[in-house]
Amino acid sequence: MSHDSVTRREKLGFGMGDAANNMSFAAVVMYLSYFYTNIYGISPAAVGTIFIAMRAIDAITDPIMGMIADRTYSRWGRFRPYLLWFPLPLTVSCILMFTTPDWGNTAKVAYAAGTYGVMSLLYTAVNIPYCSLGNVITDNNQERVSCQSYRFVMVGVVYIFLTTCVLPLTQLIGQGDDAMGFQITMALVSVVALGMFMFCFANVRERIVPSYEQRRSFVASLAGVARNRQWLIILAITFFEALQFFMRQGATIYYAQYVMGLGTALISVFMTTGVVASILGTATSGFYTQWMQKKWVFFYSSLLLAAFSVALYFATGTNAVFVGVLFFILNYMHGIGAPISWAMMSDADDYGEWQSGEKNTGTTIAGNLFFLKMGLAASGGITGYLLSLGGYQADAAQQGEAAIFVIVLLLTLIPALVNLLLAAAIWAFGVDDRLVVRIRHDMDAESAVTEPDGDGEPAYDSTNR
Repeated sequence: MSHDSVTRREKLGFGMGDAANNMSFAAVVMYLSYFYTNIYGISPAAVGTIFIAMRAIDAITDPIMGMIADRTYSRWGRFRPYLLWFPLPLTVSCILMFTTPDWGNTAKVAYAAGTYGVMSLLYTAVNIPYCSLGNVITDNNQERVSCQSYRFVMVGVVYIFLTTCVLPLTQLIGQGDDAMGFQITMALVSVVALGMFMFCFANVRERIVPSYEQRRSFVASLAGVARNRQWLIILAITFFEALQFFMRQGATIYYAQYVMGLGTALISVFMTTGVVASILGTATSGFYTQWMQKKWVFFYSSLLLAAFSVALYFATGTNAVFVGVLFFILNYMHGIGAPISWAMMSDADDYGEWQSGEKNTGTTIAGNLFFLKMGLAASGGITGYLLSLGGYQADAAQQGEAAIFVIVLLLTLIPALVNLLLAAAIWAFGVDDRLVVRIRHDMDAESAVTEPDGDGEPAYDSTNR
């Protein structure tokens, strides 16, 4: 185990890794559905089927990738090599995904499904090892929160870029040819992401090495992880946090347009305000954890999220400035909790190793990412179903009272309820900072006396490059 501090350059490198991930993932979330339906000419039903099918495949590939990463041995460590091996194929797949061969409808659907499927698998091969890095860079409590803060600040910067620059670049480059504009713009974005991945690989180190090399089967590893009660609670935390966040994100544009009556330019300002607030919350998260255990910082920020969500419900119809202030506070509170939730994932992983003697970082992270995707899928399903139930009309200049009521609920009271469930899950999480110190003390003592067995692989030296 290691209590060494992490340099700012390394934290920047770690943050670059997720910035690169979101250059791919966030671009897909924001633009791919629109690209498929409005530019490539695929039916919405076919697009929905492609997306749902890939999430079902994730349920299989995510844990497999996690277990493969756990069993990787190289001079660069367990997880870093995937930031060297797979970003280039991922870059190529992203470019192909936004390429539009002029084929028949069936061939177009097959091409879209194939390129999206390949991109998703390559993204899994990069993202799960990357997220696992946060568990092995350091075991220092404050440094873990700090690393995650750098990560989410840089992700916020990427989101600002994607929301403000991609469509103007597409129009500028395409000069009326949207297909070419998207292809070249996404190619540029993907190449920038490739450089970010390389910076992350070159500057991040794996310091935490398992106390012994494991040789358990995949099934046995899954069973061992499933016995970690704290990890199961983290899965609930991950799901609820993703559900409330993506639901609020999805409802924001509807709220700004139909409830506040904002035009296109002001809608962009309103949404960017939320991103900036989230970045500020993330950047200051470490300050609060210096004075209070991170579990309780996360708990109280979730309660405040619920409270201000309720306040926003009752503020509906008041002036835009007051609503904007409440929206800013909501996103700031979310930003505080985001890096802490990932630091708590590391604590749950350490708890599992302390409990069972087996380190399953990749497997536990894969489970967390799958539940995050489940939260994303559930938020989209709930939003779509409730908008339909409220009689939402996509081409209407004004929405009916029922649709407006649903939009307000999706931004306020429903996320408030989910945040209360999130707070309850955080309360139930049993690994506080004092237990983390005890776990590390026990594992330090064990690693000092434990010798690797004769048939194990030699432990790698993660300082080698």
